Amino acid sequence: MDEVGAIVLDITESADPRLTTKEMLQEMLRRMLRIRFFDECATTIQTGSIVGPVHNSIGQEAEIVGACMALRKDDYMTGNHRSHGHPIGKGVGLGPLMAELLGKVTGVCRGKGGSMHLAAFEVGSLGESGIVGGSMPAAAGAALSARLRGTDQVCLCFFGDGAANCGPFHESLNLASVWRLPVIFFCENNGYGMCTPQAKTTSVPDIASRAASYSMPGVIVDGQDVLAVHDATSKAIARARAGNGPSLIEAKTYRYCEHQEGVVYPPYRSEEEVSKWREKDPIETFIARLLKMRACSSEEVDAIRSQIQVEVEEALLFARQSPLPRPEAVFEDLFV
Repeated sequence: MDEVGAIVLDITESADPRLTTKEMLQEMLRRMLRIRFFDECATTIQTGSIVGPVHNSIGQEAEIVGACMALRKDDYMTGNHRSHGHPIGKGVGLGPLMAELLGKVTGVCRGKGGSMHLAAFEVGSLGESGIVGGSMPAAAGAALSARLRGTDQVCLCFFGDGAANCGPFHESLNLASVWRLPVIFFCENNGYGMCTPQAKTTSVPDIASRAASYSMPGVIVDGQDVLAVHDATSKAIARARAGNGPSLIEAKTYRYCEHQEGVVYPPYRSEEEVSKWREKDPIETFIARLLKMRACSSEEVDAIRSQIQVEVEEALLFARQSPLPRPEAVFEDLFV
């Protein structure tokens, strides 16, 4: 593919169908860089600024953006404990997200959610859960809501390989299949549950193979290839909108960081393994592809990098200058 026009990229169901193919590709790069720079910043300021644990997605940007940009703005999405990137991929502004990490009132959840519980209803981000597998039943519920209301909305449910061994995974996939719910179960398989390799906890090498047990398609995709992920997710979304039920997508990806920032874990992977995956860095390989396809020039790439770096710096400044919630706010946003 030497010319951008030669790329087959279905953007009719994406976040902004008004974008041309070239604009879409550049927007993918922007969102991937936003996730990378945002998480690098969160890692840097964690000590002294962020209360609670921080789990970043450095290395997993392609699967996040590829999947999220296949959605419409009114589609739903649920995440997990490693989910700073998901609302960024769906189009949420960096300022309110950074403010949430710092517990400020201008945060997406008024400072009450923090790093592991981001939500932004205006773009369909229903929230995240620090409980492994905890958001999967909620995703099925959101899909059921769309079905009962007669809309063609879908729900994209992110979860890790560890969650595929939890009860909510099997219960949610089974019910979604029985009721033919418009939900896409998206496994971000980075190979490890904390510091335990998947092979030591999972009876099958591929999570996607479990889809057969629930009568739905199971697709494996290269999670470091944003376009491959976008294509696979777009097909699953089209299937769900047509009333043909759920799909299970497994993106093979990798996190360069530790499970949680600021925690020293016993050695569980080699430097050679990490280096091998870094050679397939999702951002750098995508940039190389854009240059080859003439979808971006080197100058444009540099300008985009600089722009996103400024966005992150401004988001941090916004967060630091924002006020903390009033003490009495603890009684707000309650059912009773």
